[in-house]
Amino acid sequence: MNRTFFKRSLLGLALGFSIPLGAWAQEPAPADPLALDAEAVKEAGIAVGVAAPQALAEELKAPGEVVVDAYSTVLVAPRVEAQVLSRKARLGEVVKAGQPLLVLSSVQAAETQGALIVAEQDWRRIASLGPQAVSARRYNEARVQRDQARAKLRAYGLSDGQIGALLRKGSAAADGSFELLAPVAGRITTDAFLVGERVEPGRTLFTLVQEDSVWVEAQLAPSDAERVKPGGAARILVHGGELPGKVVQRAHQTSERTRTVSVRIAVDNRADLLHPGELVDARLAIGDAAPALAVPAEAVVLLQNQPSVFLDKGNGRFEPAAVETGESRDGWIVVTHGLKPGARYVRKGAFALKARLLRSQLGEE
Repeated sequence: MNRTFFKRSLLGLALGFSIPLGAWAQEPAPADPLALDAEAVKEAGIAVGVAAPQALAEELKAPGEVVVDAYSTVLVAPRVEAQVLSRKARLGEVVKAGQPLLVLSSVQAAETQGALIVAEQDWRRIASLGPQAVSARRYNEARVQRDQARAKLRAYGLSDGQIGALLRKGSAAADGSFELLAPVAGRITTDAFLVGERVEPGRTLFTLVQEDSVWVEAQLAPSDAERVKPGGAARILVHGGELPGKVVQRAHQTSERTRTVSVRIAVDNRADLLHPGELVDARLAIGDAAPALAVPAEAVVLLQNQPSVFLDKGNGRFEPAAVETGESRDGWIVVTHGLKPGARYVRKGAFALKARLLRSQLGEE
């Protein structure tokens, strides 16, 4: 019943007016919320498809754990015994390649810095005289001593830019201190050291991880793992959605503790949804299954707790139809009952139609 008419009826009764019985029947029926003109269909982003069987890949289900992509992970360690003077980057920070991470001080570096400055000055003097003014042996010795001092500092972790700055500053800069630079861009995931601590060569001070890509280690029974092939497609279910992945490799050893085989899946993580240590569910494709009637996942909505799709009845009219669904694969949902092959259904914009229907049930225009 129209609310405005109902209010007027109450007012008429209060004033003693009689309401003709036919007036109730003369109220126009409410407009069909699922009847849309062409402009409304366009605004709602509605696209219609034809229901047809889809050849969906058979999948294996497996639990998995997110781990760092070892091919995109770099350990940063000093190459010479040194003491940490100061920190220039912190845990969790994203750094660029060549960015200073910390300042170290080393006796060996100081000796080599001084040797390079002397060797560079000696070489410049001899080079200015030319090979005709000095013996060939002395000429070559001066050049080799300079090059060896340069190579030694590079081996300690100094860049050519740092070596050039040292030579420009001269002997005052030969104090053994130098900045340890980030070899690649990435996020700092570990920084196990304290300022003032003396560290040995090779000890990991920072771990840099490029998080655009991560691995998921899925655990499968040996018989199932044999069915998985490198390069195969996979899906990672996380945070109510899914991310596509690709099988990298399968371990050739069964875990003695779990009696499962690890299958490594590479996942694009530029959206930063996955983090090392997180537990996820993996779906691994192992071939094509028999074709099954399926619709895109976004075509199925819940109406009164019942999975439903909207059928296109023509001329801008749509109608909800309850369906029974099966497995979900590759963004498709198998429909087992309620939808026939060849039926025209809303493959995009189902949520907009659901919203219109709910507003109508709530009495909103």
